[in-house]
Amino acid sequence: MSSLTEHPAVWARTDVPEGLGLGTLISEPDGYRLEAGETVVVGEERFLTRFTVRTDLAWTTRGVRAEVLSAQGLESVVLSVRGGHWADADGVPLPELVGCLDVDVAATPLTNTLPIRRLGLRPGEYRDIVVAWIDIPSLRVRRVRQRYTRHPAEDGLERYTYRDPLHGEYRLSVDGDGVVVDYERFARRLRTDA
Repeated sequence: MSSLTEHPAVWARTDVPEGLGLGTLISEPDGYRLEAGETVVVGEERFLTRFTVRTDLAWTTRGVRAEVLSAQGLESVVLSVRGGHWADADGVPLPELVGCLDVDVAATPLTNTLPIRRLGLRPGEYRDIVVAWIDIPSLRVRRVRQRYTRHPAEDGLERYTYRDPLHGEYRLSVDGDGVVVDYERFARRLRTDA
């Protein structure tokens, strides 16, 4: 993986009629920050989501804030994590998330970068992990088991298979920073030369 200072990306959603997302990775002295937003239109449903994830230098999640703006107004969820122990905005522990080192915000391919960078898999290796999965637009948080398998690089991109019991299996291609270029049946990056 390359060294990172800032890495912006724009994705078109391929699973909905109208959806566009923008995200960036930002290197900070004590870790990394992921900032992203997305607008989605599905039938009568329209919403805007925005989130921030902070990690340590090993790409382990330290905190997340996700917001959804819809016809019902603005809603948000704020989570913090220390040593695999999660808490809500009021500091109330969330024991169902103990041991989750990553967060997966369902609205974006950007959070796939977290386990890809943290695990450092070699081609042919796979790893099962548990994540704090945030559904968008409901903002419900649950523990989800995921598997990442790395494949040999192709056409200058790293290749992975992502699998979870809620959504099935997807192929991912990522650039040298671990940022998704193509997420099978979900999203495709509009520019890959950034």
